[in-house]
Amino acid sequence: MGRLFLFIALLVFLGISCMTRTSPSMDDEFAFTGTFGIVDSFGVHQEAMEDIIGNLASPVEIAGLINDIGAPFSKDYLASTSHLSDYNTAFKKAAALGIMGTDLGYLNMYNMSSMVVNYLSAVKSLADDLRVGQFFDFSLLKRLATNSSNLDSLMFMSVRSFNQMDQFLRDNNRSHISSLVIAGLWVEGMYLATQVAKSNPHPDLYNRIGEQKIVITDLVSLLERFDEDPKFAALVQNLHGLKGSFDKVNISYELGEPEMIEKDGMLIFVQNESSHVEMTGEQLMEITETLAKIRNQLIGI
Repeated sequence: MGRLFLFIALLVFLGISCMTRTSPSMDDEFAFTGTFGIVDSFGVHQEAMEDIIGNLASPVEIAGLINDIGAPFSKDYLASTSHLSDYNTAFKKAAALGIMGTDLGYLNMYNMSSMVVNYLSAVKSLADDLRVGQFFDFSLLKRLATNSSNLDSLMFMSVRSFNQMDQFLRDNNRSHISSLVIAGLWVEGMYLATQVAKSNPHPDLYNRIGEQKIVITDLVSLLERFDEDPKFAALVQNLHGLKGSFDKVNISYELGEPEMIEKDGMLIFVQNESSHVEMTGEQLMEITETLAKIRNQLIGI
């Protein structure tokens, strides 16, 4: 399971050249009575928040795994970009931003540069509306995105841009927006994985899906901080239902040989371990169906 810096790399096409100002009341739709600063009204310290985020899964790794197992590309898995006008609240826009970012990561893994422009435009519109477009250079990233040889540069710029955006949101008491983007990223990544697993069964893919039993607990904890708002509360309730499906999956761990690595000029030992997932076909189908309902609600299907 990847760190935030890895999974946000799937936002490889999140490029916006300038900020389009929207109504300053965009975030006022949320029914919060508290604020969410370094230590917010729920008593969650920034470091604890980062620990939760850091344990979330990596959709860019999921997309890479889907490609590695030889599953063919399918545009049917992607969220449509033709209904942006339906995303008319900050809640919907933030979740859609994460979903579209994941789809762009999937497109990139399959070098589908011909489809990138529509998703770039959609992400540009969503990010501008959320007043975070100033952190991305649309023109430059568009050029990089249409040339697969620039992947490393694209990844680096995208990670840096998102980290700046995430920090800005948290510093300005808008960590609820960042959390929704993260939720959209994870939900869409898992949607892609489960849909592919139906037609392209593979043990590595099953194992990665099953590992989300741990991840979803962190995701629910992240979003529960904001469930004073009815929209967050509904999403949390749905994710609790999905967590119930994951609770039926059994994960065991096996310790491997310790490895000595260099970090900050010092040699340290790292204990390696491998996980083994026990998940029946019925359990996978239940997870797949529940996840699809949550994802389709977020994109308005």
